[in-house]
Amino acid sequence: MEDRTVVVYGEKDWKKDEIIETRIDLSYPVSPTDSDLSSLPSPLKEKADLEAQTTPEEEPLRKRLGFIRYTALNVYRRLFTLAFIGNIIPLIIYLVRGAEPLDLVNASAINLAVCGLCRQPLVLNLLYLIFGSVPRSAPTTIKRLACRIFHLGGVHSGTGVASLIWYIGFAGTYTYQFNPATANPISIAVLALIYSVFALLLSIIVVAHPNIRRKHHDVFELVHRFANWGILALFWVVISLLGTQEPSLEKFLLNLPAFWILILLTVATIHPWLLLRKVTVTPEPLSPHAIRLHFDHTTVKFGQGIQVAKHPLKDWHSFACFPDRFDNVKDTALENTKFSCIVSRVGDWTKDTIVAQPTKLWKRGVPTYGFGYVFRMFSRIIVVTTGSGIGPCLSFLADENRPSMRVLWQTRSPLKTYGQRTLDLVSRMDQNPVIIDTSEKGKREEMLPQVLRLVKEFDAEAVCVISNPAVTKEVVFGLEMRGILAYGPIFDS
Repeated sequence: MEDRTVVVYGEKDWKKDEIIETRIDLSYPVSPTDSDLSSLPSPLKEKADLEAQTTPEEEPLRKRLGFIRYTALNVYRRLFTLAFIGNIIPLIIYLVRGAEPLDLVNASAINLAVCGLCRQPLVLNLLYLIFGSVPRSAPTTIKRLACRIFHLGGVHSGTGVASLIWYIGFAGTYTYQFNPATANPISIAVLALIYSVFALLLSIIVVAHPNIRRKHHDVFELVHRFANWGILALFWVVISLLGTQEPSLEKFLLNLPAFWILILLTVATIHPWLLLRKVTVTPEPLSPHAIRLHFDHTTVKFGQGIQVAKHPLKDWHSFACFPDRFDNVKDTALENTKFSCIVSRVGDWTKDTIVAQPTKLWKRGVPTYGFGYVFRMFSRIIVVTTGSGIGPCLSFLADENRPSMRVLWQTRSPLKTYGQRTLDLVSRMDQNPVIIDTSEKGKREEMLPQVLRLVKEFDAEAVCVISNPAVTKEVVFGLEMRGILAYGPIFDS
């Protein structure tokens, strides 16, 4: 095992615009399989077995178990599995006992409700406020569990897939009971609509597959939105037609759980669009790679973000926001702005935004809490980010009672790309941030050793990682294998 005790890297003094060569003592082991935990900071010693011994034969097993726990069966996948299995077992029981079609459609509607509400802004805000209210004095175990709220996407996707399985049972049962000899126009229409809903449900789940979603995000978003609207509309027609075949349509609907769930889902879906507005934007070009967009239509709190679009029915993009009140603004156009977000060039939409510098954008819903909000329950944290990930990190400025923090930011030409004011804001979070300029060496440096050094020096309770998927996975996995609380958003957070 290689023990890297010293690392030399270039750190820039941004006020003097000079590179300072610093020698770093990495006495804290950097291999995920190290068993020497004697140098762990005090909050982590409570979670580590200092007398644990591992033999060479045990190390491969330990690494495999760690991989299974922190990657193959991460929290997102565990929540997905629980939501899915929790539905499959009752479904099998229902089918074996001979369930009625309406029982199956009610179960499908319940799962659709949970799936949809997991993404409703007001519900999300409520959940983050509840889980984020855990006091800093709470036991580490409680805080560890509360922080997992940002993996709610596992429940969203798990219940979404489960709703399709229940619906397949409903469609199959209704089809089996369908008698062409006694069919009437209403029952034929119901059958056709049932399979139309099935096609829409299936399309949503297919495009939500991670590989398809990453490669064709715009397609995923459009299918998700319009198929969801189509399902709601067709479901209303289906249950109404089913009710017309009953003695009393009113009594049928009032006694049908799916009817009340449809009302809830319809209201939840319409609500963000009732707040659809075209708002004023003040663009602040930072470089050919990045732009800062300033807004004045509302205020944001710590950990919140907004969704914006250039056309209300096309692609929407979410950005974490931070307040403007900490800027030393000399530009009169920015004196009355309330918050802003940083947009960097990572796709066609962002590229066009940087070039076009829009002065009007569409917004919908309300500012929504996100991943960063959970860190308010810690006293001392490390913030790790790369590139434009510094934008979401600046959201910490909105919390006057934010945790003490050290910032590790690796990016290319930070002063040239993001400007002095951005660097000044970073210094408000950490008076001595570690900023690694990759343009000085021509390549990215390994982040994990730097993070481990800061964890040891700062006696940090947790690590917040906001970066691309590869770096986030690598750093979070390396820290979790050492018993360090580390969190990073995934594609569905």
